[in-house]
Amino acid sequence: MNTFPSYTIETAPAASKPALEDAKKTFGFVPNLQSHMAESPELLAGYSALWDLFARSTLTPHEQQVVYLSSNFENNCHYCMAGHSALARMIKMDPAVIAALRDGEPLPDPKLEALHRFTTIVVRERGFASDADVEAFLAAGFTRQNVLEVILGVATKVMSNYTNHVVHTQYDPFMKGNEWTKPAKTTA
Repeated sequence: MNTFPSYTIETAPAASKPALEDAKKTFGFVPNLQSHMAESPELLAGYSALWDLFARSTLTPHEQQVVYLSSNFENNCHYCMAGHSALARMIKMDPAVIAALRDGEPLPDPKLEALHRFTTIVVRERGFASDADVEAFLAAGFTRQNVLEVILGVATKVMSNYTNHVVHTQYDPFMKGNEWTKPAKTTA
């Protein structure tokens, strides 16, 4: 197995230090994901930029977590599923919604389920959502802007999910109790 270094602010390449400092300001520590991404200042900067842009999207914080958790589920990312489960709990997201997202089950909220379904289609079909899929998403109360914002959220998670797969990122302490393994069978 390849071993990728885990950098601190002090040991990181100079070009990665500002992004690690920003991550520390945001989270109170440097998450293991960013400590590994620091090997490539460009990857770290790209991920940080997309994260910030998605946070400013018109999707609510709960809707953003639905996009992130749906992407993490489809991409089978243990690290991000645990991290976003913890973040969703921190913003007081409905525990039944979090559980359904972690289990690959339909969500109890119809609008959030439409977002979950559309995000899942975007990930599974690599962006080839049909016109009918887009129309169903719009009919649930979302906008064309939201369609494109889902793509932004999915792109953010592709960067983190794939990095975690390659570097075998270990859980951060704040994720304790949110560890995750993809269920063998799902109905969603």
